[in-house]
Amino acid sequence: MLENWVVTPTCLPSVLRRCRTCASGRFRANGKFRVNAHHKLIDAWLLVLCATCGETAKLTVLERARVRSVRPGLLDRLHDNDPVLAAELLRDPVLRRRNRIALDWDGAWRLDTGGTEHRGRGAIDVSVRFAARIPVRPVRLIAEGCGLSRAEVERLVTEGNLVPSVRLNGRLSGDFAFTLKR
Repeated sequence: MLENWVVTPTCLPSVLRRCRTCASGRFRANGKFRVNAHHKLIDAWLLVLCATCGETAKLTVLERARVRSVRPGLLDRLHDNDPVLAAELLRDPVLRRRNRIALDWDGAWRLDTGGTEHRGRGAIDVSVRFAARIPVRPVRLIAEGCGLSRAEVERLVTEGNLVPSVRLNGRLSGDFAFTLKR
């Protein structure tokens, strides 16, 4: 029996960056932007708030870009504080590298298994798809989806009753599949 699981984001991830006011290391994005024009040049920032003290920090999106080089649709989305654009920009590796930030996805995603129970006998083939590039440990996904502990998942792998298509150590943000024999 083939089943499809989907890992979907539920909210924006936390931004890991040191606060200059309180030395906290966690910010939350609320989807707000600040746009500033200097004659024919434009700057745009994604605003993030310190989780501890509420201090605002700016993540550079556009820096001294010519207004004519910016797509009108992007400019409209910046002015409208589009939360979908904020999510897209936070997933952009160029923006993360430029602003020297990392993302923490704990509590910002969920696993949709389709509501099926895996208690019965027989083999099941599961395809796991990621709706966004969310780094998650595959052992955690399998344990959560099947209602098992992580130690039990690792025991099933060593016994040969769980056959994954990828290595299970480390984090993964791409699609994979596995077969569970019961």
